Amino acid sequence: MITHPEKVLFPEDGITKGDLAAYYEAVAPVLLPHIKNRPVTMERYPAGIGKKGFWQKDVSKGFPDWLQRVDAAKKDGVVHHPLVTDTRSLLWLVNQNTITPHVWTSRAPDLHHPDILVFDLDPPDERKPEMLRAAAVALRDLLDELGLTSWIKTTGSKGFHICVPLDGKTEMGQAAGFAHAAGRLLVERYPKELTLEFYKHDRAGRILVDTGRNDYSATFAAAYAVRPKPGAPVSAPCTWEEAITGEVTPRSLTLRNVPARVDKLGDIWADMRRRKRGLAAATEKLRKILPQ
Repeated sequence: MITHPEKVLFPEDGITKGDLAAYYEAVAPVLLPHIKNRPVTMERYPAGIGKKGFWQKDVSKGFPDWLQRVDAAKKDGVVHHPLVTDTRSLLWLVNQNTITPHVWTSRAPDLHHPDILVFDLDPPDERKPEMLRAAAVALRDLLDELGLTSWIKTTGSKGFHICVPLDGKTEMGQAAGFAHAAGRLLVERYPKELTLEFYKHDRAGRILVDTGRNDYSATFAAAYAVRPKPGAPVSAPCTWEEAITGEVTPRSLTLRNVPARVDKLGDIWADMRRRKRGLAAATEKLRKILPQ
């Protein structure tokens, strides 16, 4: 049951809470396999995206008995993250005015062994799309050089997420270390275009290769998640050809067009779950390539 479905969450587009719920219900068959049992951080906008929202990790009260949660350790205690396990729990998030569910790279009950690596390519702006596409291809080629197949999705913001499915046997710290090292190698190869500098004033117009999404408790926008921006862009899987040709751009897939796209194409990431790999061989190759 969605309360106040008439509430306008995207004022420039007239998109209501009911529209958002209808979207998530429509894409649930392709979204759920990617989000299921991952700890969720809710990005909530009770007054719509025209007003300041907030992020909520912990759900300790005010939740239904049937909603599954997972206890994640933190420095000074425990966070009770909600879990999406089915359409009902997904719509419960929406009813809390959650526009974007942000998720971990691991799944309950084993939060310390990720089943995906995420590289976030974050350009300073959208004025040089060809540079972003080149960066995505360069990262894809590096991962291929290391024996890893990668998938791509839009962020629904300025960049792309490049993702590698894992077999869940690598400890999170080791997986994160691999991602950081691979990101460093990529930046060393293209220092004029890419950077690891987190702060924008230090990037000098370069694209940030953000590997921090792989650290413990870090999150990324779930596949098929709507982002809180005008037009309701979606962080949606696309093909490499679509990204390279510019047919799909970081914000071109939206709440309005993704359901029809899914009806036509299905889940572009469907094969990802059957292509999981370990990181031992790739880590050894990376050690040999990295400058000493």
